[in-house]
Amino acid sequence: MSLEKLDAGHLIGLFQSWQQLFAEQREFLIALDGKVGDSDLGITMAKSFAAAADAVAAEGEEAGLSKLLRTAGATMARTAPSTMGTLTATGFLRASKAVEGLDALDTQALAQFWRAYTDGIAERGKAKVGDKTLLDVLDPLTRSLEDAAGKGEVLTAALSSAAKAAEDALEATKSMVAQHGKAAAFQEKTVGLQDAGATVGFFLIRRMSEFVANH
Repeated sequence: MSLEKLDAGHLIGLFQSWQQLFAEQREFLIALDGKVGDSDLGITMAKSFAAAADAVAAEGEEAGLSKLLRTAGATMARTAPSTMGTLTATGFLRASKAVEGLDALDTQALAQFWRAYTDGIAERGKAKVGDKTLLDVLDPLTRSLEDAAGKGEVLTAALSSAAKAAEDALEATKSMVAQHGKAAAFQEKTVGLQDAGATVGFFLIRRMSEFVANH
């Protein structure tokens, strides 16, 4: 049985699932970031998602989707004030506005969620698609969801396609040259490496897709 809509209770469960994911991937992200960054990405993500998962669980599902996302974003901004922590927090804060007043997220609403998340990060990080950042995964996955919403696809199918789009996009970051953050100092040396931030974006959508498919 897979979900047709993601409600507040599911969102709390999803944050717990993300927390487990980033705890598991902590060392991998530290190693990946360490090749051209400052190795703190795994620590930042594990810490920020652990704090966010606890915060939304404490709020409870009666708080509703928008407030839960706002709480998650604010908690992340506080617990992981690094670049990636701030960007991820911004994404959730923007998404909370996009889902204001909704009790549950179908494909259309989830496309709005990810569009707000993506645009928020683009504005905050002053990056664009092709700069070898998190955006290079977020933009294709969001477009995929918008496309699926336009076709009236159910959530599971839409998220599965979005996760595949994200995976292909992550692979494509290997051929790009980094333009932002510490990695930018390495320029050509970043070619051949998948972007660490983009890897986080892929992990987020893949786990969301798995979560919806298994509930």
